[in-house]
Amino acid sequence: MNMNTHSLISKIESLPLHLQDEVLDFVNFLHTKENQKPKRKKRQFGSGKGTFVMADDFDAPLDDFKEYMQ
Repeated sequence: MNMNTHSLISKIESLPLHLQDEVLDFVNFLHTKENQKPKRKKRQFGSGKGTFVMADDFDAPLDDFKEYMQ
């Protein structure tokens, strides 16, 4: 155990029993929350190919900025 664990344990042990029970409930809640996280699928290179198309004039200057580009 590291120093933080020892410190945490000593602080919990110094609490009244009813508060120690609350700490235990909270730790159980955190475990449940962590285990319910959806597992992310591994990303596959190129899986989005063909989902969007860029316009041929994508790099062309925008008309809205003509006055700034003179």
